Parts: sequence; C-alpha cells; structure tokens
Amino acid sequence: MSHIVAIHSFRGGTGKSNLTANIATQAAMRGHRVAIVDTDISSPGIHAIFGFDSARAAKTLNDYLWGSATIEEVAYPLRQLAQSDPERAFLAELEIWLIPSSIRTGAITRILREGYDVQLLNEGFYTLLTDLELDYLFIDTHPGLSDETLLSIALSNMLLIVLRPDQQDFQGTAVTVDVAQRLDVPHLRLVANKVSERYDMPKMRAELAETFGVPVVGMLPLAEDVAFNGSRNVFSALYPKHPWTRALQEVVQDVLALHEA
Repeated sequence: MSHIVAIHSFRGGTGKSNLTANIATQAAMRGHRVAIVDTDISSPGIHAIFGFDSARAAKTLNDYLWGSATIEEVAYPLRQLAQSDPERAFLAELEIWLIPSSIRTGAITRILREGYDVQLLNEGFYTLLTDLELDYLFIDTHPGLSDETLLSIALSNMLLIVLRPDQQDFQGTAVTVDVAQRLDVPHLRLVANKVSERYDMPKMRAELAETFGVPVVGMLPLAEDVAFNGSRNVFSALYPKHPWTRALQEVVQDVLALHEA
C-alpha cells in the first residue's frame, strides 16, 4: 500500500526541507520506494540537499503544472547522482526519486503571477504512486496555509508538522493542527526541531502533546554539526551515529509504521 506523507510548518526556517530529505532517505535506506515532491514552488530548495542542479533540469514540476511535461518526465532517480558525486555514494542503491520545482527566476515569477491548477497537482501525486510503484510519497510543502498546502494536507495519510520552541511557531502550529483535524488527516504528528539543550526535553515533549493534543514523535536537538552541514548533503546518511540522527530515527520509525500496519 502506498502512503502520502506531507511535511509542513506554519513558518519558514524550521528545517522542514532538511527533515523531509532525511526522513525520505532513511525510508529508502530501509528498502522502500520513495519519491519527494517539492511543492514549495515559490522558494524551492530541497534539491540542493541532494546536490541536484534544478537550474539545469530539462523539465521540472512547473512544466508539468503548465502542461508541457508529464509527471513521469519530471521525476528524477537520484541514484544517478552517485555516479558523479562520491559524497552521495549512498544514493546508488536507493529507489528514490525527486520531483523538483524550478529555481529559474522566470519560472518562479510566472507561477506567482499566473498560479496553477491545484487539481492537476493532485492527479500528479496519484500518478507517481502508481507508475513508480511507490511505498511513500513525501511532500515538502510551502510554509503557511495556501490552496496547495490545504490540498497536500487533505490528501495525506500522515501530516508531520515541524515547529521550533518559539512562541510564533506555537501559534501557527495551533492553526495548522486545527485545519488538519477539520480535514480528518488520519495520522497527525508533531516534530520539534532545533531544540536547545537548555530545555528539559521530556518535559517539553509532554507539554507540547498536551497543548496541541497531538502525538510528538520527535525532539531533535539544536546541533552545530547539522547547522554547519546546512543544505550541502543528507546529514543522517553521512553521520548515522550522530545524536541528531538517532533522534531522527524515532520520527522515521513512526512514519514506517504506516507501511507495517
């Protein structure tokens, strides 16, 4: 059975794209067929984590949404990157595809000016699930609540809401949780990211769960090593024993439980 997992945050800067890339890669490393769709069309970025040059891509998600490409044509197998990039040798054996959005200025401004058919995006998701025989389709959403985000949430089997220990994030998360519950998302989860070691993590975890009424499946520490890595690579694949990676594994296990159910 295939599953759609949306990773979302109400505000930017939560580390959402980095988490999406790492969770998807860990799922693929466990033998699952995985694809990632970058629906943050106005500010795409997840391609950089995989070393994928979106500017040189013949076709992107934008072309599919404009009717000039099929969704299959914009799904790139990331194993090809391992051939020319030793730092991404871990991709060689993985069944993982990236559907990038264009980084070209003209393509971004066209989307902002003209918009796109959100229903076509919906159709593309299900075509990918079927044609690539996916176990998981991960959606890296645009922060905030838009038509695209609402669609992604409504279609998801699981929604991971990423937040930082920040009052503005807490307020935005409350809104997102309310929307997701109204849309009857089957599995709603919270992931706290960039949590300082000064916090009592078990206490914070309990408080978040009680405040939002949603399971907290990950408490990821604020780690200098992760910050230094930036968007240069998939951190958990390079440093499998790092404390941040170990914390991430709890999130991964919860996501993979969907397939085992």
